[in-house]
Amino acid sequence: MVGAFDYAPAIVLLPFLSFLVALAGGKYLPKGGAFGGIAATAGSLLLSVWVFLTVSGGETHNDTLYTWVAGVSEETVSLELGLLLDPLSAMMLIIVSLVALLVHVFSLGYMNDEGETGLPRYYAGLGLFTASMLGFVVADNLLMAFMFFELVGLCSYLLIGFWFRQEGPPSAAKKAFLVTRFGDYFFLVGVVAVFATFGTAAFAGPDSFPHIAELAMPGGESPDGAVNTFGFDPRTWFTIVGLLVLGGVVGKSAQFPLHTWLPDAMEGPTPVSALIHAATMVAAGVYLVARMYGFYALSPTALAIIAFIGGFTALFAATMGVVKREIKQVLAYSTISQYGYMMLGLGAGGYVAATFHLMTHAFFKALLFLGAGSVIIAMHHNENMWDMGGLKEKMPVTYYTFLSGSLALAGIVPFAGFWSKDEVLYEALVHGLGGSTLLLGAYAMGLVAVFFTGFYTFRMVFLTFHGEPRTETARDPHGVRWNVKGPLVVLGVLAATAGLVNMTPVAEMLGMPGIELLHKWLAHGGIEMTTSEHYVTLLEEQADYHATHLSPLVPGLVSLGLALAGAGLAHVLYNVPSPERHTDKLGAIKTLWYNNYYQDELQVWLADGVVRPLARAADKFDQGVVDGVVDGVSSVSLFAGGRVRRIQTGIVSNYAALLTLGLTALVLVFGIMGGWFV
Repeated sequence: MVGAFDYAPAIVLLPFLSFLVALAGGKYLPKGGAFGGIAATAGSLLLSVWVFLTVSGGETHNDTLYTWVAGVSEETVSLELGLLLDPLSAMMLIIVSLVALLVHVFSLGYMNDEGETGLPRYYAGLGLFTASMLGFVVADNLLMAFMFFELVGLCSYLLIGFWFRQEGPPSAAKKAFLVTRFGDYFFLVGVVAVFATFGTAAFAGPDSFPHIAELAMPGGESPDGAVNTFGFDPRTWFTIVGLLVLGGVVGKSAQFPLHTWLPDAMEGPTPVSALIHAATMVAAGVYLVARMYGFYALSPTALAIIAFIGGFTALFAATMGVVKREIKQVLAYSTISQYGYMMLGLGAGGYVAATFHLMTHAFFKALLFLGAGSVIIAMHHNENMWDMGGLKEKMPVTYYTFLSGSLALAGIVPFAGFWSKDEVLYEALVHGLGGSTLLLGAYAMGLVAVFFTGFYTFRMVFLTFHGEPRTETARDPHGVRWNVKGPLVVLGVLAATAGLVNMTPVAEMLGMPGIELLHKWLAHGGIEMTTSEHYVTLLEEQADYHATHLSPLVPGLVSLGLALAGAGLAHVLYNVPSPERHTDKLGAIKTLWYNNYYQDELQVWLADGVVRPLARAADKFDQGVVDGVVDGVSSVSLFAGGRVRRIQTGIVSNYAALLTLGLTALVLVFGIMGGWFV
């Protein structure tokens, strides 16, 4: 009987087909091939829902589609491409395909109404971007995930630099490509290390590398020699391998210190920004850690580093969002900060909490970017919030949906972000109180970031929509059509309601675990060793992550209070007819934050002042020593060869004479040595 899993490959192939159609014939199609992309992503969404319903019935799927390199013995590895469909991937398929569909629809209003050229290239890029992320989501092994991981990076480069005739986009695209490639070098080494250590890169099942690693831990059942740890203690070596893979995660998910590419990526079209920030490239890194969580749960050191990077990034990026003037720049830094929360949740042992925030963030951040796109259309592509104001009455649909996303981002109850972000902070707190000082520090940074998030979010809302119009464009904005408003309404509803699938604080207070639907979803029907319940067991047994029993009511109220305080301060300062530039009063701190802590200048200095001199020294060594030795040996060889070549005349009588001379010389040598002539 044919089922959802038989059609699952089409989830990836349909957007890829739209890429081919737009690339080959987009210039002959209406709207540059946009409708083909809409149809393809709609088909992927329907199939993803089918897979989701099938998985919810208790079925999971792990199958090899293609064997790239077949291992000929137990000592050699097989390289394969396959599908892994379990609760985590089924949920992510819906998120990616839904956001991609809405971005395609929104693009009809954002890209096509401006007489834009190169639309086939744009829609081809969206199709390949969507297909690459969907392929990454269903990958059943680390090598396949790496391949699609790189395709996602390539697509981001192409789409960020879409307006390549302008000065900014090509530079931003190159920066995104190079910074993320730096992290991907470590990821590639990590992939090789996984193969060298375990002989497999499979994510799930009894022959997967997380399960083999679990058996190889002290007290495990793995036979000696089954895992090659290169002389290290297993826990130490697994930590090293995990941190190598983490390099790619830090780059793609824009975590400190490889976050600098993301704000510059705003040079691309706004729908592309929504796709990158909500459901594709930036989400890929966090999803990878969640997919490999059975492996990371074996290393408390790796988890602590993940948590600290996440907590620090959440606060670090939030401070910079406070002083930005352009609406997309504020959202860019909020993305960096929110993915920091996800990393904090994963590092704190909150696998479900981090995955939950990944889901809710996809909805409200896609909404905010598309809402910003609607505002940018109305403002004739002016993104400066200080040139806006008073748009609330002119754009009611955009305003109220944008407000829904803003309340979710700030973490105001009952909107989606409140439930997921507070669960992340709760997990960090209870596991930190269980014995980890580093986790408590990460929790403290995440908690402080809540205040900044509330402030910069509503500073953005008030400057954009409230008060009096501050320019002529704001007094008479350009109208937007259904293809802009429709996606905003869908995402606005999700931003308000998606958090209700996992109301952990309410469940704890009322004793109703039945309303923690996401916990139940990620704990059931998973392929062996991939369920959240198994991860909790691993954390307690291997990583010694013990949670202190604590009611979520007080931590939740503290977090909510900080969010309301930040929003309230923004209300006092900016919800006035003619707001002032209050952040200018911060002086040197404002300058530091506005210039992003001079991270870009630091990276340029490292490249020019450190890496380039080292490269020049290495080049001189290569040319002077290595090439000098090689060239010297070759010169001697050529000289000797040239002299020997002269006797190769091709004349038989000359060769006979040389043979006679040689034989005579041998007779003389042996005769002298043997005393024949004495």
